[in-house]
Order: sequence, then structure tokens, then C-alpha cells
Amino acid sequence: MNILLINHYAGAPKYGMEFRPYYMAREWVKMGHKVLVLGGSYSHLRKQQPEHIGSECLDGVDYYWLKTMKYNGNSIKRVLSMLQFVAKLWTNYKAYLKGFTPDVVIASSTYPIDIYPARKIARHFGSKLVYEVHDLWPLSPMVIGGYSKKHPFIWLMQRGENYAYKYVDMVVSMLDKAFPHMQRHGLDEKRFACVPNGYRSEEWKNVDDRQLPQQHADLLNMLKAEGRTIIGFVGGLTQSTAMQVFIEAADKLRDNTTLAFVAIGQGPQKDELIRMVESRNLTNTHILPPIFKPLVPKSVAYFDICYMGGVHSILHKYGTSFNKMTDYMLSQKPIIMSVDEPNSVVQRCGCGIQVEAENADQVANAILTIASLSKEERDEMGHKGYAYAIEHLEYATLAEKFIQSIK
Repeated sequence: MNILLINHYAGAPKYGMEFRPYYMAREWVKMGHKVLVLGGSYSHLRKQQPEHIGSECLDGVDYYWLKTMKYNGNSIKRVLSMLQFVAKLWTNYKAYLKGFTPDVVIASSTYPIDIYPARKIARHFGSKLVYEVHDLWPLSPMVIGGYSKKHPFIWLMQRGENYAYKYVDMVVSMLDKAFPHMQRHGLDEKRFACVPNGYRSEEWKNVDDRQLPQQHADLLNMLKAEGRTIIGFVGGLTQSTAMQVFIEAADKLRDNTTLAFVAIGQGPQKDELIRMVESRNLTNTHILPPIFKPLVPKSVAYFDICYMGGVHSILHKYGTSFNKMTDYMLSQKPIIMSVDEPNSVVQRCGCGIQVEAENADQVANAILTIASLSKEERDEMGHKGYAYAIEHLEYATLAEKFIQSIK
């Protein structure tokens, strides 16, 4: 099968996020399929941009980079970059494909208007058309950014979403509870499948051979030598991850000298979080610089309890797909999930405690509950998450599930 994957923000280990197109494509290639990924030359998610416009092969996966403008944050230039990417696909797709004849066309950019050129390409080649949903657009920018449904940008994105649900052969969603929203916009259930984010088994092999930065290793080893129970977080230090709740919980438990709080990451809220720690004189709390993705398993191995949080949001009722949850599960650590998601994976498999979003009191109580368990009880809780991830979340399994959903 020839698979054309359209994702403006497609990345790879060489470039950084987003990784899912690369991981899926690698597995499809191993399965004997041919894959071409079409991406933009610039993405705000990458740590490094492609050096050349045009074709590139990364670990057996063929990419074609379309020239797109640079932009900063959520600026008008980002919107223009979206329109530029979509317009180039619409007018020049034959030049980009260079004789590649797709059996399946997947529109996978976060924003939905890439569905227009994707359908044009699919109709030209008689291909199946798949719309892959990362986030619910335009609902996400409406909720997070406070945009009105009458805003021109939101109006444009809503038309794209409705168009996708009307014409695609299949929707593959990373959000397991998103179908009711999609149904309201025209999708029927037989064209819906959920394939969440996952992990590559290769990234979890030979973990002990990798070395953490000295600053990280020194602190974590010191805390372990002191017999501390480490409550840890690895990821983006942003408002959406509710890291202020992590700090507030540490403040509430400041008199418990058996506990230590460690956050590893980077993000727009980092300076604010550091000021919170310093102004409250929290000697039990440490914020460390970010680490490369391959070192995440090594760092999480030091944690005794893992934290993940979110803000109050109606978006979470449609499901979540946190990469860090998979990292925590594979590390066999109990998880405290402070997110308003009904029937979450943490609840279903019993690998931790879920509490209300943005509730530092409940987070602190959950920490004390898990910390009071015996090592055997904590290990059992962590193993439940590990068993779930091994069975359901390896990218080889997910790639096969994706293929079966569109056959």
C-alpha cells in the first residue's frame, strides 16, 4: 500500500516534534508499505528545521519539505503559513509526489483545512481519504484562546472540520471520547476509530547505557541517598500542564521532610514557577533544565510518583493523549493525574490516582496516599500501567490498528 501522510508540522528525531508521523511511517515501512510524508519547511514545534527544501529520506521514511514561511508563536504569520502550505498542496501536489501514487491519503495537520488539498489528491488518484485528529479544531482555540465562533479564523477552521467529517472515508482520532463531538458535525460512527499516541520499543532499550546531565544526576542521586520519596514531572512547563498546582502541592507538604518535588522541562511558565519556588522558600522543590527525549526513561526511573496535570477544560471530556503518561507507565511508576477526563486510562487500569484538575489539596492528598503505600503496593500499581502500555501503546501495534481501521 502507498500511504501519503500530509502533516505541516511533521518532525523526526533529527528535528524534534512532532514525532507521531515519523513513528507511524517507520512502522508502516517495516510492514512493507511505501510512505511519503509531506511537511512544511518551518514548524514552531521543531528544535531544528530541515536544511533543504524538497526530498529527504530519514531512517527509511521519505519526506518532502514544502517551503513555508517562518513565524513566531500564534501570530498572523502562523495563519499565513497554514494558508501557504494548503495553497501549495492544492496547486502543486503532482510536483511534490514525483510519480508516487497513493492508495491512502491522510490529512494529519493539527488544523483541519489541509483536508481540502488532501481530498483533491485522493479524488485524482482514486485513493481512500483519512482525516487524523490530534486536537478538536476549532474547538481547542475557541476554548483555550477565547475566540468567538464568528471569528473569521474560527469560521474557516469550522468549515474545514465539517467538510472533513462529510467526505472522508475514515476519521482516526487520538482522542477516544471525541466521537459525540464529531457526530454533531456530521460524522457517522462506522467511520470513526481511535488510535492514541504511543511509544517506540527501541527508545526503551539499553536505557541504563545513557547518561543524564551531571546537574540532574547529582540532584536525583542526592535525594535518593537522603531517602526521599521523589514526586516528579518531565515535560513542558506551561499553563496547560498546570505546573503551578504541582508547586502549590509541594508548598502544602513542605513540612514533610520525606518528600521531594522535581520538575524537568522548559516552557513559557518556567520563570514564573521558579519565582513561586523562591518566593515561598520551597527547599523541597527543584526545577531542572529540559533533557533530550531518549533520556526521559533514565530520569523517570528516579521518581517514586509521577505527576501530570491539566487545567479545567471541556476539551478533556473528549479524551486526552499525553505522551508523558506513556513514559510514566513504561517506567512502572504510580501516576497522579490531575485532569478532568472521565474514565481515563489511569482509572481504567488502576495505575494511579486521578483527582480534580487544578486542585492542589487533592493532589497533595493523593501524594500522601501513594507515599504511605508499601513498596510492593506501589510496584503493583506501576506494573498495571506498564502492562497496559505494553499491550496497547507500542507503535507497531498502533500502526497495525491504523491500517486495519482503513482497510
